[in-house]
Amino acid sequence: MSTVGHLLLYAALSPALGAQAANALALLLCALANTAANRRLTFGHRGRGSALCHHGKGLVVFLIGLALTSGSLAALHHAAPAASHATDLAVLLAANLTATVLRFLLLRAWVFRA
Repeated sequence: MSTVGHLLLYAALSPALGAQAANALALLLCALANTAANRRLTFGHRGRGSALCHHGKGLVVFLIGLALTSGSLAALHHAAPAASHATDLAVLLAANLTATVLRFLLLRAWVFRA
């Protein structure tokens, strides 16, 4: 759901903000929602205890995902400056799927470690 949300937000925001800003904002919004959802639904943390710590670590994980997606967009635009919006979305999909796997592993091993 997070990857689909990211792509939809990116598609809506990129005409007004440009590729990099739209990617960063879309990814940030999805990362906040994703961390909250994983905190409650996947890892069973309820209440405010450790919430700030979890979200702080979640933002570090977000920065890793941002580096992957932004770097992928930058590489695409360097290699093919006239790439279509559909190509942007395809590259973001691949980068975001990679970031999603890495994000879950980091959430499990570091952010919500028992």
